[in-house]
Amino acid sequence: MNADPSLLLRITQTPGRCGGRPCVRELRIRVSDLLEMLACQVSAEEILRDFPDLEPDDILACLLFAARRTTFPQVAA
Repeated sequence: MNADPSLLLRITQTPGRCGGRPCVRELRIRVSDLLEMLACQVSAEEILRDFPDLEPDDILACLLFAARRTTFPQVAA
């Protein structure tokens, strides 16, 4: 299963903005905050209601960003 890699274009990192941490579309909404909300069982619908500037693809972009960050090369034995 492959997610659309263009989703990652929604994730931005700008020195001086949110401490240089990854954000969604320069909105000062950190990827880590959205991931933590999802981990605390806040639904995507509720997040979108609370943050009207967000779009559903922004949440998918955060999940894909996190998934790509946890992928490590495998060493063959």
